[in-house]
Amino acid sequence: MNIFFDVDETILGYDGSLRPLVKQTFESLVQEGHRIYIWSGVRTAETVRSEVVEPYGLTAYVTACYQKPRWDHRELLPRLGVDVEPDFCVDDYPEIVEVFGGILIKPYQRERPDADLERVLAAIRAATATSQSTPI
Repeated sequence: MNIFFDVDETILGYDGSLRPLVKQTFESLVQEGHRIYIWSGVRTAETVRSEVVEPYGLTAYVTACYQKPRWDHRELLPRLGVDVEPDFCVDDYPEIVEVFGGILIKPYQRERPDADLERVLAAIRAATATSQSTPI
C-alpha cells in the first residue's frame, strides 16, 4: 500500500520532537512491503525532506515527499507533483482521512509519552488484510 503520513502534529510535534514509535512503525511497514510517503500542507516537498526526513533519520523508509493539498484534495494532486494515489493516510486532519481513507491520529503537540502509532500500525495491518481478502 501507498501510505501517506502528515508531518505537523502527526509525526512531529510543534516543539520539533519526533513522535514516539515513528522509526519503528516505518521500519515495520517497509519490511511488510508498504511504501511510505510524507507530506505536509505547510511545507514544500523539499523542506519536508530537508527539515524532517533527513534530520530525523527517516530516509531509508520514505519513498517520496510531497506538499499536501489543503482543499480540492484529489484534483490538486497532479498540480502538486503527487504522482501516486494514496491508499491509506495517517493524519490529524479529518478531511484528508475522509477523502483518501486511512486513520485519524490524535495531534502530537510536544515531547511526551505517546503510543498512538501502535493503533495506526494495527489499523494499517487490518486494512491490508481486508484488501488482500477482497476478491477481484
